Amino acid sequence: MLRALELAENGRGTTSPNPMVGCVLVKTNDVDTFGEPVPTAPDAPIYGAIVGRGWHERAGEAHAEIRALESAEGAAKGATAYVTLEPCAHHGRTPPCTDALIEAGVRRVVIATLDPDPRVQGAGVRALEAAGIEVIQGVLEAEAQAQNEAFFTAQTKRRPFVLYKTAMTLDGKIATRAGHSRWITGEASRELVQGWRSELDAVAIGVNTVLLDDPQLTARIEGGRTPRKVIFDGVARTPVTAKLFEADEHGEAARVTIFVGSDAPSDRTTALEAAGAEVLQVEGVNGRPDVGTALGMLHEREVRSLLLEGGGTLAWSFLAARAIDRIAWFIGPKLLGGNGATPLGGLGVARMDEAFDLTDVHADTSGDDLLITARVRHPDSAQATDSEEA
Repeated sequence: MLRALELAENGRGTTSPNPMVGCVLVKTNDVDTFGEPVPTAPDAPIYGAIVGRGWHERAGEAHAEIRALESAEGAAKGATAYVTLEPCAHHGRTPPCTDALIEAGVRRVVIATLDPDPRVQGAGVRALEAAGIEVIQGVLEAEAQAQNEAFFTAQTKRRPFVLYKTAMTLDGKIATRAGHSRWITGEASRELVQGWRSELDAVAIGVNTVLLDDPQLTARIEGGRTPRKVIFDGVARTPVTAKLFEADEHGEAARVTIFVGSDAPSDRTTALEAAGAEVLQVEGVNGRPDVGTALGMLHEREVRSLLLEGGGTLAWSFLAARAIDRIAWFIGPKLLGGNGATPLGGLGVARMDEAFDLTDVHADTSGDDLLITARVRHPDSAQATDSEEA
């Protein structure tokens, strides 16, 4: 199963909206490598050899089980299949993997974790067992679910998995008093962010970031994949000349989605559409787009993961909507002084017991910077506000 998880990693950043999946086929021999009979006691080790392996490379192409069966070249009969996610039993973009495993004559299927997709959710297990195949579940389950955290979040919450990335100086500032912010962190940290942009489906910022920094929001790494660019822009202030509309260095055309509020002037939204943007009007508070509704609309467009890079007020809107799953918090070794310009704005909470606690906290260095990553635990008592970068 560890080998299957390693194979699944080959699909990171290319399989969305599907999960990463790896599969290994093991054929047990009559004798082990020393010529002794294979032990038969229930707790005895099983000797054998890998006869097939594969992983899901991208949506619409063969799943991991099919790739493994193809690589086995007919040697799968009687084998054990180790697969990191429950095999599908439905017709989607590709035929059911359960049918292929049954037809190939595998005798056992070991599954790391069940598939949360409503079309699966145990149907794959039932189909295999109905065909007389032994099924074992839960082997390295936690590792498999962590590997596909974005997929599991999207399936269970019906919105994209959200990683909030921010960078601040040691004294907690994201910009100078004049609004200058390049660069707080070093090259190593910026390369990490480029990798996340390539891996995740979308990157989101608020219109103030567009107006102040005019970012292109591309993945500037070799072989990188530029994500969908999402802008929260209440009254459609995004300039049609903004760099985010430009193709990336690989010649890939920009995919831009702009969420506007109910008060956005129609002439501005029409101009943005003419520039190539998909403009979506979303009701909210004080004419600002509602974060939860917007994320639901992105999910409908097969966006399963999102990198939030917006300013502090937009970040608070996401946090107040309980829509940030993980944080990546860079701290650069600089001191700026002054007031304001904090990485998390909004109204904030009134009491310490309303704070958003962090779990699974890890601290590491990134070049000369400090990087803290953690999962966000959302308290029931936290109050949402209408603060938003829009």
